[in-house]
Amino acid sequence: MGLIIFGLLTLIAVAATLIPLIPSKRWYVQIFDYPRLQTFFIAVLALGWYLIFYCTTSWIYVAFAVILSLVIIVQAYKAAPYTPFGKKQVLQADISGNDGNTVSLFICNVLQTNKNYEKVLERIKRYDPDIIITTETNTEWQNRLKPLEENYPYRQPVPLENLYGMHLYSRLILEKVEVRYLVESDIPSIRANVQLQSGEWITLFIVHPRPPVPNESKDSKDRDAEIIMVGKEARKEEGGVIVAGDFNDVAWSENTKLFQQVTGYLDPRKGRGFFNTYHADVPVFRWPLDHIFHSNHFKLVKIERVGNVGSDHFPMFIHLKYEPEAQYEQKEVKPDADTEKEAEETIREGKSNSSEA
Repeated sequence: MGLIIFGLLTLIAVAATLIPLIPSKRWYVQIFDYPRLQTFFIAVLALGWYLIFYCTTSWIYVAFAVILSLVIIVQAYKAAPYTPFGKKQVLQADISGNDGNTVSLFICNVLQTNKNYEKVLERIKRYDPDIIITTETNTEWQNRLKPLEENYPYRQPVPLENLYGMHLYSRLILEKVEVRYLVESDIPSIRANVQLQSGEWITLFIVHPRPPVPNESKDSKDRDAEIIMVGKEARKEEGGVIVAGDFNDVAWSENTKLFQQVTGYLDPRKGRGFFNTYHADVPVFRWPLDHIFHSNHFKLVKIERVGNVGSDHFPMFIHLKYEPEAQYEQKEVKPDADTEKEAEETIREGKSNSSEA
């Protein structure tokens, strides 16, 4: 029995490491890119099991040990940037008193069927953000969140019953607010100009593309295309830009990596932690799906995963300081020709896939 368990652990760890290397956007390949941390610990457990119970010089057992060690190295390499051992991509802001150049955001996938409306309102009240972004909000949620309207006079509601509704609430002035359906006719995104208290303007993009899971989409083409389309549009902005929402993609995926290469935007989690937001009810299986990327005009005041609100996602809170001169301290990576080609191909595949659906 022990040998069977060891074999299963090894098989799971190796398969979960090799399958993401397959150049396919099918859901059953993409899904293995999510549990990197879980795969790391499974490999560590299997290697420990081997060293305690089966440590011999037999070539087959040595081979198992080498394979598991390689799995651990690969998964640790993927995970390391999101630990305190990684290099911070966003510098810490120096802030004191009331700074008109700061902006705070509360991002929450509420889970459309969740009835804990008061818990969401309570968390928002506690964090007192400048901007609230909700996803999976339908008409019922819009009505239940009506108390927010007193303190958040600038709003963009997009109530939908298909799990892809979204709402933007702001106490900062919003202008040129647009609701767009970039790839799929029932999946919205929002673009808005936001005026900080200092009078400076920044641009906000909100996304929530469809995930590559069996009951939603057979592959990740639509999701990947929308993320890259937003990235290519956002990089044209001259000032500060924030892209936030439920990406339905993990921070270390190839497409998220491409998004960062296309935009040059920074990830404030790097060097600070995973901030796993999904699944709130299953501690063993959690990964970061809700993201906040931003241009190098911002430094970080605070980032925090918010407590459970009854959803399958934890909300995220982030407080940023807009410092235009920070762009000289936090260098953006400029996309090269290969990056541009890959981005265009990703968009083309997504649009083609959507037109066939």
